Amino acid sequence: MVREAAVNGLGRPSGPDFRTVPVAPIETVPRSVVTGGSPARARGSRVLLTAVLVAALTGGAAGLAGAAIFEGSEPAPATALPRAAPLPAGSVTGLSATAARVLPSVVSIEAGRGGGSGFVVDTRGHIVTNAHVIRGESQVTVVLNDGRRLSARVLGADFDEDLAVLEVDGAANLPAATLGRSGDLSVGDQVLAIGSPLGLSGTVTAGIVSAVDREVRLGGSTRRAVQTDASINPGNSGGPLVNARGEVVGVNTAIAAGRGGGNIGIGFAIPIDRAAPIAERIIRN
Repeated sequence: MVREAAVNGLGRPSGPDFRTVPVAPIETVPRSVVTGGSPARARGSRVLLTAVLVAALTGGAAGLAGAAIFEGSEPAPATALPRAAPLPAGSVTGLSATAARVLPSVVSIEAGRGGGSGFVVDTRGHIVTNAHVIRGESQVTVVLNDGRRLSARVLGADFDEDLAVLEVDGAANLPAATLGRSGDLSVGDQVLAIGSPLGLSGTVTAGIVSAVDREVRLGGSTRRAVQTDASINPGNSGGPLVNARGEVVGVNTAIAAGRGGGNIGIGFAIPIDRAAPIAERIIRN
């Protein structure tokens, strides 16, 4: 269970206290000083008084203007950081485009207390998965990429090859994946593993082909498999391994795990060149 992190508030805004500075009163010159005494002192006093009054008026006017500007002004808008222009529709390329093409055909499978992944192989609602995903079940639930939940029956299984085919009840025109040729794979080719590891539907991981003819034990016997370092975890079983063109080249089925379990970068997929004829036979019979 994911535990929500506590959200800590930032508290009340705080800062330096703003205090008004008292303005010293302007001292007026006594009339006797202005009118009495020598003309020079009188003129000097008048000049001083005039300067004080001008300064007071100027300062007052400036203060009032500043207050008006401060009170009436709006805060400057935040400067927007430069951002890249949105990509035009249909401009997605590379592995992103590959994943977008394949994801609609990949499903999650709920079978009893277990589950896994699968992919649609034709418009009649047939889905390929691993035999160990549906072991002991005759009816399962498939969850499409758009969230729809459909009932499906187990059409047949080959436990020696660890392959099974499901048939969705009353569903037609489901988006089907394009099957490629695993015989065309080379070590170093880019591949994507798509499925529902740990129940996380629609998960896409990327890697390369690590080996094309690795001998491993699958199902009840030793078989040749495609080895990849694309992350494969419990729940990926039965999902597609696809090449950079979005063609299914394998059925993800097993991993080599350390003592702690989980992916360590060594996964295996049943080559589609072997899986496709088995699926065709199950559908036909």
